[in-house]
Amino acid sequence: MPVKKKETYTQAVERLEKIVYQIDNNELEIDELAEKIKEANDIIAFCTEKLTKADKEIEKLLSEKQKTEE
Repeated sequence: MPVKKKETYTQAVERLEKIVYQIDNNELEIDELAEKIKEANDIIAFCTEKLTKADKEIEKLLSEKQKTEE
């Protein structure tokens, strides 16, 4: 299942944790395993993008704040 359009970072992490739990506890059939690993990779990419975007936004805000204080 691809990352949902309106999915939040927290929701994506919860889905990722569920997949990791299923893998760790051997709850997946071999046929499902490849699909779940691909889904996990998609979720990781989504989360990485969200974190990178947030980091850049925070850096921008801090930079603007620093300029106004000078």
